[in-house]
Formats: sequence, C-alpha cells, structure tokens
Amino acid sequence: MRVRIDYALCMGDGRCCEVCPEVFEYDDAQTEVRLLQEMVSDDLRDKVIRAAEECDTGAIVLED
Repeated sequence: MRVRIDYALCMGDGRCCEVCPEVFEYDDAQTEVRLLQEMVSDDLRDKVIRAAEECDTGAIVLED
C-alpha cells in the first residue's frame, strides 16, 4: 500500500501520528505532519487505514 498526505487538506492536528507513529511524524519545525515511509508493509496496513479513517479532513490518501 502507498500512502501520501494531501497538504492542502491537512490540519496538522497529529492524530495520525498517535495512531501510527511508524508511518507519520509531526515535524515541529515545519508545524506539519510528514511521512516516514511512503510504501507501507502489510503489518502496518490496519494502523494506516485507521489513521486515514480518523483524519477529519481526509488528507491521508491510500493507494493499493
């Protein structure tokens, strides 16, 4: 699975970082969320899907 962030939609609340810190990290200097990895392994798939579902603005985009 590939994941990306639509920064035009991202509010930077960091909820995704709490749900899946293996993939998402909050960058204090840039005050935005950034990806630690774009390609997600199967063992992190459920956590990334949950992070996307909990994103209020729909800024997390998942592609199979």
